[in-house]
Parts: sequence; C-alpha cells; structure tokens
Amino acid sequence: MDSEAARTARESLELAFHMSNMLDTGLDRQTLSVLIALCDLGLNPESLAAVVKELRSDPPSSSSASAFASSSSNVS
Repeated sequence: MDSEAARTARESLELAFHMSNMLDTGLDRQTLSVLIALCDLGLNPESLAAVVKELRSDPPSSSSASAFASSSSNVS
C-alpha cells in the first residue's frame, strides 16, 4: 500500500471511529478496523452487527473462561 492509500485508510478509520463514538457503539479503533476489514471482504454488515450484539449480551460464563484459560496454558 502506498503512502497516499495508507493515509486515506487512516483518515477513513478515524472518521468511522468518530461516527462510532457519536453513536455510542462502544467499539474501540481495533475492533472497528477488524469489522470494516471483514465488510471489505464481503461479510454481511448486518450479520456482523448481530454477532457483536450477541457477544456483548452473552458474556462467557466463569466455567467457560477457566476452561479456555487452562486449555490455552497447555499450548506451547
């Protein structure tokens, strides 16, 4: 990516982040960037929004989190 394209991408992300803040979405820059990239790859934005809502409304249980932590610690 040339420097002009990189600058445009940064400006676009910054604009999207400001809009996200105005709408009080609670998305950080990194998450917003990933979601935009997934849309650019052709994923349905409404489906992504539904996934984000689902993940926010259903936090992992403590037993799921501890199972994940123990399985992660076994990976070298």
